[in-house]
Amino acid sequence: MTDAIFSVPQPVNEPVWNYAPGSPEKAALKAALADAKKKKKDVPMYIGGEQVFTKDKVAMHPPHELKHTLGHYAKGKAGHVKAAIEAALKAKPAWEAMPWQERAAIFLRAADLLTGPYRARMSAATMLCQSKNVFQAEIDCICELADFWRFNVHFMQEIYKQQPMSARNTWNRTDWRPLEGFVFALTPFNFTAIAGNLPTAPAMVGNVTVWKPAESQIYSASLIMEIFEEAGLPPGVINLIYVDGPTAGEVIFNHSDFAGIHFTGSTGVFQRIWRMIGENIAKYKSYPRIVGETGGKDFVIAHSSADPKAIATALSRGAFEFQGQKCSAASRAYIPKSLWKEVRSHMVADLKSMKMGSTEDFSNFINAVIDEKAFDKISAYIAEAKKSDKVKVVAGGGYDKSKGYFIEPTVLEVSDPKYVTMCEEIFGPVLTVYVYPDKKYEQTLELLDGTSPYALTGAVFANDRAAVELATAKLRQAAGNYYINDKPTGAVVGQQPFGGARASGTNDKAGSMLNMYRWLSPRTIKENFVPPTDYRYPFLAEE
Repeated sequence: MTDAIFSVPQPVNEPVWNYAPGSPEKAALKAALADAKKKKKDVPMYIGGEQVFTKDKVAMHPPHELKHTLGHYAKGKAGHVKAAIEAALKAKPAWEAMPWQERAAIFLRAADLLTGPYRARMSAATMLCQSKNVFQAEIDCICELADFWRFNVHFMQEIYKQQPMSARNTWNRTDWRPLEGFVFALTPFNFTAIAGNLPTAPAMVGNVTVWKPAESQIYSASLIMEIFEEAGLPPGVINLIYVDGPTAGEVIFNHSDFAGIHFTGSTGVFQRIWRMIGENIAKYKSYPRIVGETGGKDFVIAHSSADPKAIATALSRGAFEFQGQKCSAASRAYIPKSLWKEVRSHMVADLKSMKMGSTEDFSNFINAVIDEKAFDKISAYIAEAKKSDKVKVVAGGGYDKSKGYFIEPTVLEVSDPKYVTMCEEIFGPVLTVYVYPDKKYEQTLELLDGTSPYALTGAVFANDRAAVELATAKLRQAAGNYYINDKPTGAVVGQQPFGGARASGTNDKAGSMLNMYRWLSPRTIKENFVPPTDYRYPFLAEE
């Protein structure tokens, strides 16, 4: 017990290591990759602090090397979901009663464990199970995840410090309570950082969570749980289960103690979840918090005053890093006719220089897409485009799944700005370009704004400030994260809070204080030091 008022360390963004030839970090990571491939990992669920194995074991393979088996995970059933909820609710009273600085210490320690002794192992896990190259893994599963834990602790402290003013003889206070019940975290394959953030942001402020990761991210998710355990997280605060979506949803969304969902995934799944919650709303003790970041059809629009080389570089990186499997990836571009020839030349040269293959060869820029379902969906778009008289394949267009799920970075040029690949989310290495007449910049901004139901990220390239100002005004609702002369990917925790609106989610801005508010239910307390002893007010007296 202490009467001190603590301050957490001021957060700073984790530096990105470069893994240069001969560097100790490169040698350590190479060793970790070799070690992970040498061992077959048997991955349990984590329920109430216990490792839970089942007879139903599912093999895990690197998307770029299908013949290799990383290990097996224990597939769960409805009973495991119920057990996870029970474990969470059992842990809740002690967890929310724990002093906030003690909860903070657990996640600050987790961040230092991640960026220290677990760094190489975590990068290796993400590179192998999600087919990320070394740089994409570094910025994701190390830097961004550590940033989430450190900055969210800071945001928690800042929220707790917010208190109302008090008049004479009274003391007004705000009690920042966790939600009543448990939070469900449903996380995607493409960012280990998101998988680590969605269950922990609510947990930091006293909530308990049931966490279901994407099947293709389980291998690295299990390592996050190992870090939590070493950091001192009490049993049952975060429970990790591997159950199919419908089974988990049937149990969770019918439970009276369901208090909220922290979600990243597809728009269709999120809308089905919202509908199910609405149908069950009378069952819940409280109105659940629904927080979701969903799809995107992210844009780059260039003005004739822009630098062609800068545009090409932004597209090469923004569209094709991690094979375009980012909800923020550049997926459609609007380029003025006067610049297109030069932009195309630079971009084609970039793509020709990109090597594709295993993540273990650090010279490969492009790796595999996540699984066969994704491969089939993406390749179908490319195959259809090749047959269309409205589309020209500018670069790429090849694909092969004989050894791994490899798809070449593909650039399509369309004559119809409403062609399907300009409108629908593909979630793969396909960029579609519409070349517009230079004089129709303003009309093209309006076309862009009305083409897609999504509004996640977007970018404008221009050196003419009036063109920048016009785009910023016209596209005000078109993106929750908007970039000027930069690619539309790479939001940094604490610098560019992330999230979009329209069909892209609830825009609750992961990596900011705004997201943390969603997991709290404030209680206002007024204490009267000198309470009145007579009900009569002065106005009752006539004279």
